[in-house]
Amino acid sequence: MPAPEVPGGPRQVFRILHVSTGNVCRSPITERLTRQAIADRLGGYTGGLVVESAGTWGHEGAPMEEHAAQLLAEYGADAGGFTGRELLDEHVIQADLVLTATRDHRAQVISMGHSAGLRTFTLKEFTRLVRAIDMTTLPAATSPEGLVERARALSRAAAALRGWLLAPNAEADEVQDPYGAPLPYFRSIGEEINAALDPVVTALTGVPSRAPWRSRGARA
Repeated sequence: MPAPEVPGGPRQVFRILHVSTGNVCRSPITERLTRQAIADRLGGYTGGLVVESAGTWGHEGAPMEEHAAQLLAEYGADAGGFTGRELLDEHVIQADLVLTATRDHRAQVISMGHSAGLRTFTLKEFTRLVRAIDMTTLPAATSPEGLVERARALSRAAAALRGWLLAPNAEADEVQDPYGAPLPYFRSIGEEINAALDPVVTALTGVPSRAPWRSRGARA
């Protein structure tokens, strides 16, 4: 299902690409939670922010893993209409920001070329850098075009900080693969992803979350 946008659609877009291995667990979860969070902040639309996903060994045309879809349902996010994609050069070329599950995925994206190094981060790495950025230095997201300009400025600012704010350890920048694990482990991964996304979406939109956002399964 395509992400909803402003009626008429802005001409400018900022493409966010989430990357994992098979594109059936981590990256689709992150894609759909990102879309939902942006739409929630912006009153039901995503402006010029386009959120997609792919896998370095993507199961082309495959459905989302069952527990991933169930997890999204617990968050109230839409899991419908998803099909897996293998990461292609065109996806990297078109992406303005690539957020990967692990450092290995990040390295694979960068190795594809296309000047991807400055716009490719692990999700948790990007979150850490975003937390250090002064939000008042970013353009105001008062229009679809302003939203895109803010996203571009945020990505540039994060890239400029990369060498200054290092992770305490390698694992701190990674989201582990829940493929084949029971639902409770998927829920723990969902909590990690959700926690990492919250400050990112706040920075992208300029709108803080209205309430702590947890899955119904996690609250149960």
